[in-house]
Amino acid sequence: MIIAHQCFKTIVGLVLLAAGGAVFSAIKPGQTIEVRDSQTLREALSGARPGTTILLAAGRYDCNLRIEGVNGSRDNPIVIMAANPENPPHFSGGNQAIHFVNCNYVTLRHARISGCRMNGINADDKGNLKTPSRGMSFENLIIENIGPKGNHDALKLSGLSEFAVRDSTFSGWGGSAIDMVGCHDGIIENCRFLGKEGFSQDNAVQTKGGSERIIVRRNFFKNAGQRAVNIGGSTGLAFFRPAVREYEARGIRIEGNYFVGSIAPIAYVTATDCHVRYNTIIHPEKWVLRILQEQPTNNFLACQRGVFEHNLIVFDRRVTVFANVGSNTMPETFLFRDNAWFDSQGDRRPVLPVPEIDGIIQVDPDLENMEKEFSTPRTRDVRLHSVGAHAFRP
Repeated sequence: MIIAHQCFKTIVGLVLLAAGGAVFSAIKPGQTIEVRDSQTLREALSGARPGTTILLAAGRYDCNLRIEGVNGSRDNPIVIMAANPENPPHFSGGNQAIHFVNCNYVTLRHARISGCRMNGINADDKGNLKTPSRGMSFENLIIENIGPKGNHDALKLSGLSEFAVRDSTFSGWGGSAIDMVGCHDGIIENCRFLGKEGFSQDNAVQTKGGSERIIVRRNFFKNAGQRAVNIGGSTGLAFFRPAVREYEARGIRIEGNYFVGSIAPIAYVTATDCHVRYNTIIHPEKWVLRILQEQPTNNFLACQRGVFEHNLIVFDRRVTVFANVGSNTMPETFLFRDNAWFDSQGDRRPVLPVPEIDGIIQVDPDLENMEKEFSTPRTRDVRLHSVGAHAFRP
């Protein structure tokens, strides 16, 4: 049935699949389809082609939805999105809301996921370790109340390449808000990670299992886990993608983010050549950063060659050790440069594993409300104009 839709006046051929099942001919390239429940969503996806847009009407959708082998193209992805972004579809309960299996160039946009016991959304390569799932994009999502305790992730990504997570809010999870195993060439930006009481929240963002070249940019983290960003981790050898290398993570960039709280905002873990720059870190609960080795050094490189620069750190008496250094690591290979450190309850200088180059000590940034998202320093000291999240430029 062809219908008009005021938000898509320029789209020809908007097809409505009514609840209860629908029989429809092959979907034409570029066609837009509206569905009202999980069953008709499955039917629409079975015929989707590159350029298909599937609009999800407002309402409650069944969880435990498995989407396998759906493929758009780089130039014409398949888009699954809310018909009305102001009133997104709601996937609630079940073990997990949606499981994307071996899908390529699919975008999920404007949806709410809550109350899942295992994971919120899961996307993987179907265990084909050398053939990643490419071009997946997750945008404008709300994922909340997942778990609540144990290794249960809001967004679990395994074996993804050329992926994106943007403009989404994560609130309350068990393991990681975004857990990446063997993921490559991705970006996570403009998201909010909000810890919630009653949830174990190990990490907000974790890149492990051979993950490389991932950018975590311009996100807000508040009380977002024991390690807000875990650069690396500890992965079973069978799960590395495409194969076991000498590191859990390499070439990860954490930049332009704003952190409030957490036990340690940053942890480098069995990681090499990872870069943390232009972030604002407010009142960590125990450490500013950690340098750890969670894989044996007879198979893996010692954690090494991290860079920590142009960050603004405001700390208080809860921080007694600034950089927690574990055994079998190479902290002497790290570079600390051009960071600004301010003790809000005293006059202490940071003690770091190696001498810092051109650090800025005890200049009050004069943040109007330091726990507010991306609060900007009001100080007239020009040295602080070039550090922290407010100074970040891509």
